[in-house]
Amino acid sequence: MFRSVLLGFSLVCLALAQPPANNGAPLTRSQPPTRDPHTPGYVSAAELPDGENAPANADGNFILGPTHNPAPEMTAPEGGLQGMVYNFTVSSADSKIYPGIARDPGTFGTADPNDPAKLIVTTSHPAPYTRRVAVYVPKQYVRGTAAPFIVGADGPDTLLFTALDNLIAEKKVPVMIAISIANGSGDAQGSERGLEYDTMSGRYAEFVETEVLPLAEKQANVKLTKDPEGRATMGGSSGGSAALSMAWYHPEWYRRVLTYSGTYVNQQWPWNPETPHGAWEYHEHLIPNSPVKPIRIWMEVGDRDLYSPNVMRDNMHDWVMANEDMAKVLAAKGYHYQFVFAKNAGHTDGAVKRQTLPEALEYLWQGYSSPKN
Repeated sequence: MFRSVLLGFSLVCLALAQPPANNGAPLTRSQPPTRDPHTPGYVSAAELPDGENAPANADGNFILGPTHNPAPEMTAPEGGLQGMVYNFTVSSADSKIYPGIARDPGTFGTADPNDPAKLIVTTSHPAPYTRRVAVYVPKQYVRGTAAPFIVGADGPDTLLFTALDNLIAEKKVPVMIAISIANGSGDAQGSERGLEYDTMSGRYAEFVETEVLPLAEKQANVKLTKDPEGRATMGGSSGGSAALSMAWYHPEWYRRVLTYSGTYVNQQWPWNPETPHGAWEYHEHLIPNSPVKPIRIWMEVGDRDLYSPNVMRDNMHDWVMANEDMAKVLAAKGYHYQFVFAKNAGHTDGAVKRQTLPEALEYLWQGYSSPKN
């Protein structure tokens, strides 16, 4: 019943705001409805006292908010970060995996009349890009040793660097390096960011492994561990689905995943018959129908998270339902996961991130032992 009500809400909004086929103004997103975490069909979750975070050593589902005060670890140490941040750029001209694409400004696409789960995009074309990469190295790192690390999407992420600087000093997480990588520009289907983050394959992980990490090691003079237990991924929105894809398709490289408002919805382009519903396939088919993989995951979604912000009308663009269903299938398969439903929160909500990121990182690195070279 709840899905039907939300679908009706979406159809009304889209009927009022649907753009022309391929050359109209971008779709204006209407305000998503506020979802109740106790809605029938949602996972059962422990409701925390307002302002508190979930325990860093506990699996399961939690409800927090509506107040979101920053954790103490989100304040930079007096005098600035104790660690160092090294910055460099990556050009599409040097990439064998992502030579670059872009979608024309002011365009989107049209739903396939024979299958609303497919989006037809005719305005995407080759285009160059230059992206920034920032590498955070804590002051506790011993040069020449193989360090655990986390790869973050949509970088540079200064909040991540601040959290790690404090958590490492407090010995709450391992001494680790962070590689924060900007996307290749644009968003959603037909864009470079969409191609990188929403594609259901190991391609983005392969790009990071072969083209970014060697440069990070060189530019920052560090050695990154090959132990998959010491390698984590992180992202918000489509960066979140990319973080999971890195571990799902390459668990020999990554075993720990952290996502805010993960885009576990149908946003893959080009369409792939093996995963016709894009990242919606994770909770629809892939996780339920696959052997358990050695992945630990922390997830968050907001009560005002995105709902059907495009013209596909395929009933697979509800970010809250997607994350709720992720929690269901992860629990059913026995994964180590923590799912946070944040009240009074929008998509990739900054206040929620400032409240939860230190706890999320602590949870993510539970059970980790010293790195193997």
